[in-house]
Amino acid sequence: MSNFIIGDNLEKMDIILASASKARQELLKNAGVYLSGTIPASIDESSVKDSLKNEGATALQVAETLAELKARKVSISNPECFIIGADQMLNCNGIWFDKPEDMDHAAAHLKALSGKTHTLECSLCVVKNGQRIWHHNETALLTMRVLDDNFINTYLEAVGEEALYSVGAYQLEGLGAQLFNRIQGDYFTILGLSLLPLLNFLRQNRIIA
Repeated sequence: MSNFIIGDNLEKMDIILASASKARQELLKNAGVYLSGTIPASIDESSVKDSLKNEGATALQVAETLAELKARKVSISNPECFIIGADQMLNCNGIWFDKPEDMDHAAAHLKALSGKTHTLECSLCVVKNGQRIWHHNETALLTMRVLDDNFINTYLEAVGEEALYSVGAYQLEGLGAQLFNRIQGDYFTILGLSLLPLLNFLRQNRIIA
């Protein structure tokens, strides 16, 4: 599938997203960037996080490392393609949150984040021929309002298993917006992909028009 508006001086260049995230796929699709495919990278993220944390790495450094590892892994079998890797870390008072394993974990995450401000550390990179050719890091601050157990249960019943698909158990583009008093940062970054910097890179390198 061709990329958005291929002009006379542009070549068709394959773009692959190294992620199974439907939110990231939709962001790119809605922006007119069509992917040749999506290939989730098989990375032991927990081991990488634990190792880097023991070395004193920040949450943002972990996100950057994971984004690049994912893209490099997919690039091995797709060297001529532009591989987009992305990762997002949620940090609340020094505690790193992963995607909840089940609905009980989702409820526990929301209780832990209730009434507090947390950061989303987001990293995005592009790899070609196994080499990182571009990357972008961004941080967003989100302040969650105080949530009682009844609201958390009602919220999770409404969103169902979608709560398990994102770190923090929320999707800001949907009912998750009701969880917050304030957000500070780029909306697309919070959804998991710093879209505008990525589009700028793709245009500057004549990958899209």
